[in-house]
Amino acid sequence: MTVTVRAFASGDEELLLEVWNASLPGDPTTMAWVRDCVLLDPNFDPEGLRVAVADGRVVGCAYAVRRLMPLAPGTGLDPETGWIPFFFVAPEHRGGGLGRRLLTEALDFLRGHGRTRIDFGSYTPHYVWPGVDAALYPDGFGLLRDLGFRPVDTPVAMDRTLVGYMMPPEVRDLLAKRESDGYVFGRPAVGDLPELIRFAAERFNPDWGEAIRAHRDPERMVLARSPEGRLAGFALYAAYRGIAERFGPFGVDERERGTGLGKVILHLAMTRMRAEGLHSSWFLWTGECSPAGNLYTRAGYHVTRRFHMMRWEG
Repeated sequence: MTVTVRAFASGDEELLLEVWNASLPGDPTTMAWVRDCVLLDPNFDPEGLRVAVADGRVVGCAYAVRRLMPLAPGTGLDPETGWIPFFFVAPEHRGGGLGRRLLTEALDFLRGHGRTRIDFGSYTPHYVWPGVDAALYPDGFGLLRDLGFRPVDTPVAMDRTLVGYMMPPEVRDLLAKRESDGYVFGRPAVGDLPELIRFAAERFNPDWGEAIRAHRDPERMVLARSPEGRLAGFALYAAYRGIAERFGPFGVDERERGTGLGKVILHLAMTRMRAEGLHSSWFLWTGECSPAGNLYTRAGYHVTRRFHMMRWEG
């Protein structure tokens, strides 16, 4: 059977979605996600979405993307970096080199646009995974390695049930102590949002600032201010695509670390999530042994998936 690989064309989307869900059963998606996070992404270039077609049917694809628009105000276009957020091949078309062909065309597309560093998975703001889940997709992991991608980090996804959750007494005591020291915790006012966006973008990640800008709902945010009135930390939930149980972003000013503010803010957010009747809190990546990872573990979160952040450099 002859297989053609070409750029994405209108009309591919329904079949592409069908094959995605058959090929990546652990990560099914929806047409709304494909529309919002691929086709309507300002950085989308149809030439970068390499589509394999056999007998008029989509049988696989690999998506390559580079920045055409800055991620956030004041940031650049990452001219040396490109991303491959996902690739897949229909089960009945595996074993004949099609995955290698698709990934090679995706790499060639990015290299042809001057990209010398190519990351798999970690494209912001519209990533599927922070890397490849080698346990779930060992063949994909092996193919990436064969093509010269190397692991650069191993982030984890974590979950915690909120069923029966109550703020632990020691956290309540710590909250009271910090309040007696002059710290203030609560929902941000609408007028606080510009400051919060700048704080998140400048001290942590531009993507976090944009997540807050898109979220806009102070009812699902927790803010902490120092006794001097300085923004000290924050946490959000439902910031990404409106998924209420998805926690984050979450950060504490490095000048405030060691005060327990992170623990207090995390538990205040979980308390608010439980008050809404949410049954779990989860997020897609952190460092398992990082300070944040240790904080989550102590708060009852457990690892649900491990990923390998993969990078090609040449």
